[in-house]
Amino acid sequence: MNNPDQIAPTEPQAEDSVGRTGATAAPVVVGVIPEGPIRVYVAREIVTMNPSNPTGTHVAVANGRILGVGSLAEVAVWGDYQLDETFADKVIVPGFVEAHSHLLEGSIWVFGYVGRFDRLGPDGVRRPGSASVDSVLERIGELERALAPGEPLICWGFDPIYYEGERVSKTELDRVSAERPIFLMHASLHLATANSAALALGDVTADVETEGVVLGDDGEPNGELREFPAMMLVPLFQHAMRAMGDPRAYWRLGQLAVCSGVTTLTDLGNGSIGNPTGVDVSGPQINHRDYPVRVVRYCLPSSPGRTVDPNVVAQQFLALKAEHTSEHLRWGGIKLVADGSIQGYTAVLKWPGYVNGAPNGMWLVTPEQMKAYVECFHRAGINVHIHANGDATVDAAIDAVDAALRNHAWLDHRHTVQHCQLTSAAQYRRMGRLGMCANVFANHLWYWGDQHYESTVGPERANRLESVATAKRMGVPFSFHSDASVTPLGHLHTMWCVVNRVTPSGRVLGDVERISAYDALEAATMGAAFQMHLDAEIGSIEVGKRADFAILDANPLSVDPMSIRDIGVWGTVLSGVPHQAGVPLGPYVNPAGESA
Repeated sequence: MNNPDQIAPTEPQAEDSVGRTGATAAPVVVGVIPEGPIRVYVAREIVTMNPSNPTGTHVAVANGRILGVGSLAEVAVWGDYQLDETFADKVIVPGFVEAHSHLLEGSIWVFGYVGRFDRLGPDGVRRPGSASVDSVLERIGELERALAPGEPLICWGFDPIYYEGERVSKTELDRVSAERPIFLMHASLHLATANSAALALGDVTADVETEGVVLGDDGEPNGELREFPAMMLVPLFQHAMRAMGDPRAYWRLGQLAVCSGVTTLTDLGNGSIGNPTGVDVSGPQINHRDYPVRVVRYCLPSSPGRTVDPNVVAQQFLALKAEHTSEHLRWGGIKLVADGSIQGYTAVLKWPGYVNGAPNGMWLVTPEQMKAYVECFHRAGINVHIHANGDATVDAAIDAVDAALRNHAWLDHRHTVQHCQLTSAAQYRRMGRLGMCANVFANHLWYWGDQHYESTVGPERANRLESVATAKRMGVPFSFHSDASVTPLGHLHTMWCVVNRVTPSGRVLGDVERISAYDALEAATMGAAFQMHLDAEIGSIEVGKRADFAILDANPLSVDPMSIRDIGVWGTVLSGVPHQAGVPLGPYVNPAGESA
């Protein structure tokens, strides 16, 4: 592709026939009775998330879309139908929309899991968690002994913050093996630890000037690498990222989506810009007739920490979207990664910083760069999602959108702050007035809530962590997410987090920030769809929308709030086609379009 240095300024994109700026849908035939068979699904209960028609017992589907919801008599007006009683004892809700996840959730399972909590893989096998550093190292040792000689070891899921401040260094990994390169990715994916052999692969020494290479008391790298520029020095990190190019990664991700009731998810941080050939691998998978989930891509302009010309990036993105959009593959916009993680002490905080006195975080996109990027993408009509864990980074994101709006009107941009963990009421108030959205990392309440209370930001700020009730009060459209693979894919768990706000120790973090189960289900469906300009197409069960459903054993609006995450998931329906959890998917498709 030939890329000129600049692109001409454009007005924001006009919305298409279903109200989206982020993708181009297949044309909808208006005013024609649907052709083909009509299937009517009956359920114990249908929760529609459509305020004008909130419940029903039957939903009629044709051509992958919803004809109507209500009683059998009400949906039978469309003509002859086939009654499907598969879900007669189930509850149907809109398919969950995961607006912040990563393809890495499908690819990372080829490496060994060494995280704190038990974790279910796409194969249905539960990997045990590690309650101590010793058990982490023991597990790494088991993985090392299972490898062939000369094969490097990559493992993932570790986080030292769970282990009373203990941090695994190259010394401990060298005890597992001094010869075999070992690369230990932390749960946040913003840090990693390498042994001496892995550091040597990248020639990482005390002379390296890259920010994030941590030195020990001896002045030499101790093995810990903070943020992407430092991690990328070690070739094993790039090898782990290349695993996302394996077609089977998409099918593993699809299996996990079906098991968790997700029918639309994001690839939030896609690398197609600068590597458009990746579409040749992913496109045949996502567009395969048996693939069970829609994918919305948000592209990184470059590797985090590197600068690029946003004008060139905007043209590349628009070209990819024009050429590769389909019913199942959409191109939502651009993602900027501005800082790191709070638990990794690389998120940028406002005063007074980290409660334990740790140095403040790292800017991966500076406030000045962010303004330039957002201005360019906004002008080109491209939706922007900004990774901002620290509250100082949230300020920078809001300032960038404010500046762009002063120069270029776009009343329905829906630019979104991702993670939004420590966002204050004042920040949410500004976001609401600017038409911004928030996608909150709700799972932090469970996975790191105790650590934030005790170690990173202290009790007061921990109690406002993931403050979705404040977002609602300030009029900010919000959703929440898992950031899979950072935490497991699954909106029943994220709903449980924001409704209960309970940590593993039993602490309740900010009970005034709890929201109702209804508000949580709305955020998991319509809220996520809205911020991606897809709310006219998915997110509720109502006439004209895609027939995308999550099939549950119980109604999350009527069970005990503490039981929401324990609700069983039968599977999903995508465009009217059922996909049952636990049923193997595939076959995957190679770039030549052949099944393999």
